[in-house]
Amino acid sequence: MNALMLGCVWVLVATGVALLPMRYQYIPGALLLLAAPVLIWQIGLSYGWVPLVLAAAAFVSMFRKPLRYLALRAAGKTRDEAMGRVRDGAQ
Repeated sequence: MNALMLGCVWVLVATGVALLPMRYQYIPGALLLLAAPVLIWQIGLSYGWVPLVLAAAAFVSMFRKPLRYLALRAAGKTRDEAMGRVRDGAQ
């Protein structure tokens, strides 16, 4: 199976996971989040940089909140700060 077909399967699985209740989305969503960069890289190797950029943009668009959270946590923010929660009435 080539990389583009695997990408199509990934999209269908991601759509199915999105239909699940939120409490059941965490584990499959994390697996999809980990699998996506490898799959995007394979698409780029097979088809060039334009499909790679398009796939990466789609990935960042779909996972923008988890990626933002992980980036803020890596930058040393607390869990509440990374989730965008306001503390003690501060704005």
